[in-house]
Amino acid sequence: MTSPSSQYRIIAVCTGNICRSPMAELMLAEAIAADGLAGAVVDSAGITAYEVGRPIDPRAARKLTANGISSERHVAREWDTRWFHNRDLILALDVDHFGWLQQAAPDRESGSKIRMLRSFDPAVAGKDPLDQGIDDPWYGGHADFDLTWDLIRAALPGIVAHVRTELARRQRPGGQQPGSDQPNAGQRVRSKS
Repeated sequence: MTSPSSQYRIIAVCTGNICRSPMAELMLAEAIAADGLAGAVVDSAGITAYEVGRPIDPRAARKLTANGISSERHVAREWDTRWFHNRDLILALDVDHFGWLQQAAPDRESGSKIRMLRSFDPAVAGKDPLDQGIDDPWYGGHADFDLTWDLIRAALPGIVAHVRTELARRQRPGGQQPGSDQPNAGQRVRSKS
């Protein structure tokens, strides 16, 4: 069992928390579990209150279900500023989320936690954040959700490797031991959805 103080907390952020960020949350939680990593917690949020309380978009749910990932527990929620301090990695799904989070960050340390999700995809890792975004599939059809799946999936190995490195660093003497605001912090890997 992993102690709450050694957990690595990741949050995926998009606009309304019904398409891209819950897909990223659930896909990443699945990838971390499949890799056998213990000690990571994944959740998601939106930068707006547009969709708060609503379930995941049915097209996103369809894509996840087709790949064996359950999403029925997801409920959209809005970003909470406390999460700048209570998350270790903040993954923006598009450049507008990235910019919003950078502007809202209360300090340099919080700002340093913000990354474009696709910055972990080797195909676009060295590019400008403007070239690392994932367009909102909400305006499109099933093919747009398929593309969103593919773009998120391409970044997962890089994120998993990053998490593995961070967890190992925390196990070393003198490694960072942050607190946790997660109610079920002793779980191996989980998604809040």
